[in-house]
Amino acid sequence: MASAPARVPDLTALTLLRDIACTGSLAAAAEGLGLTVQAASARIRAAEQQAGGPVLERGRRGRRSSRLTTRGVLLVEWAGPLLDAAADLDVAVAALRTGTAPDAGTGAGADAVVLAAGPVVAEGLLQGWLVELRDGPGGRVTLLDTDDPAAAVRDGAAAVGVVATPGPLPDLHAATVVSDPLVLVVAPGHPWAGGDGVEAAELAATALLTRLPRTGARPALEAALERAGVGAPAAPRHEYAADAAVRAAVRAGDGAAVLGRAVAAADVAAGSLVTVAVHGLDLTREFRAVWRDGTSPRGTARDLLRIATGGRIR
Repeated sequence: MASAPARVPDLTALTLLRDIACTGSLAAAAEGLGLTVQAASARIRAAEQQAGGPVLERGRRGRRSSRLTTRGVLLVEWAGPLLDAAADLDVAVAALRTGTAPDAGTGAGADAVVLAAGPVVAEGLLQGWLVELRDGPGGRVTLLDTDDPAAAVRDGAAAVGVVATPGPLPDLHAATVVSDPLVLVVAPGHPWAGGDGVEAAELAATALLTRLPRTGARPALEAALERAGVGAPAAPRHEYAADAAVRAAVRAGDGAAVLGRAVAAADVAAGSLVTVAVHGLDLTREFRAVWRDGTSPRGTARDLLRIATGGRIR
C-alpha cells in the first residue's frame, strides 16, 4: 500500500502561493484566507521545507517579499489541477453534510434540493453535476443515501431521485440520465483474453473480482444475471471498496471483473485490460432521474435535472 505523499505542501499553503501570484501581496493573500500574516508566513516556511528551497524572494534585509521565486512559480503551476480538484471535491462533500431542507426542493424558495441516490450514482455521477451546478446557476444539494431512491421521492423525502434499476416506476416521471454498458474485463494473459467470449451461465458460475454489495457495477450485474435466468452469481473471488482497486487486481492477473465501460476505458485503451464478449446477457445499465408525477420541478431541482439529463428537462 502506498504511503501518503511526504513532499506535497498542504492545500492552504498552495492556495496562499496561488493567491500571492494573483494579488502580488502576501498580506492580501493571507487576509483572503482569513489568516494573519504570521500564520501565512508559517505556512510558507513549511512549503519551502517540503519544496527544498525558497518559494518567495527575499529582500535586502532577508525579509520575504511577495514575489515568487522560480521554484514558487513552478509549484503554483503544478498545483493548479490539485487545487481545482480540491475545490470540486469541496462542493461534492458539502452534499454529504446532514441537514434538513425546509422543502424537498419542489417549492420556489427552498433552501436546498434533496437528491435521493444510491452509492453507484453518487460515486459515478454526482460530483460532476454539483460542479456544473456551482459553475452555472448555483444552488445547494443535499444527498439522501438510500437503496430505494424511487420510494424516497414518492414519500416526499426527496425532490429528485436517480435510479439504476430497470422496470416501471409508478407515480413518477422519469428521464434517462445516461446509459453506461457494463463490460467484462481480464488481464491480457487471462485464458478468456483473445477468445470468442463466454456464455452468461459460465460468467454466473465464475468467482469474480467485485465491489462490495450494492456498490459499483455489482447490483446491475446481479440484476442482469437474474433477468437472463442463469441463477445467482457465484460468491466473489474478492471484494474491494473502490473501482480503482478492482482494476488493479484485474491488471495483476488476480481474476476477471465486470465494470462500467467508462470506468475501464483508460485501461482498455492502454492495453492493460482486455474486454471479453458475454453471450446471452444484456449488460446495458441505464440511470434515470425521477420526480413525483403531477409536479413540475422548480428552482435548484429543475436546474439539477437539466444538468443530469443534458438539458432535456425544460
